[in-house]
Amino acid sequence: MSRIGRMPITVPAGVEVTIGEGNVVTVKGPKGELTKTLHSNMEIKNEGGVLTVTRPNDEKLNRSLHGLTRTLLHNMVVGVTDGFKKELEVNGVGYRVEKKGTQLVMKLGYSHDVIVDEIPGITIEVPEKTNNKIVIHGIDKQLVGQFAAEVRGKRPPEPYKGKGIKYATEVVRRKEGKTAGKK
Repeated sequence: MSRIGRMPITVPAGVEVTIGEGNVVTVKGPKGELTKTLHSNMEIKNEGGVLTVTRPNDEKLNRSLHGLTRTLLHNMVVGVTDGFKKELEVNGVGYRVEKKGTQLVMKLGYSHDVIVDEIPGITIEVPEKTNNKIVIHGIDKQLVGQFAAEVRGKRPPEPYKGKGIKYATEVVRRKEGKTAGKK
């Protein structure tokens, strides 16, 4: 049995979970509402505020879907109660970010400003005291991660000076420059 798939999900107070036809799961909470269609092989039950996921047999597909389905459900419940966030750091001389309305305006060493618009379900925040941090909030974990990756992709960190946009927890492996020719 899947260790993750067997774990029950406790639904906190104020969160409503609805399981419809074809495993369409809707989770409503204080931060919003998420709907996801999960694989029809998995059996999802809501009994007394506890969600459980079971699989019909031990075929390879069902084994792989068991833990995945449970994790997707858990992320939906956590998303509507607490939400998810990703923090990005901008490193480099002259690199800075600012928020204008719903747009993130970034100066990243290009001849032009890089502008990224907020998308529905995502909130961008630039802390007041710093102009080199970006905080991305949302209730959908996949959407937050995808949006953060797209922002990071505008100028990924380079290994020689470490300039670029990186995740707050990311460690950039630095390389040594060309020193072989100097004696």
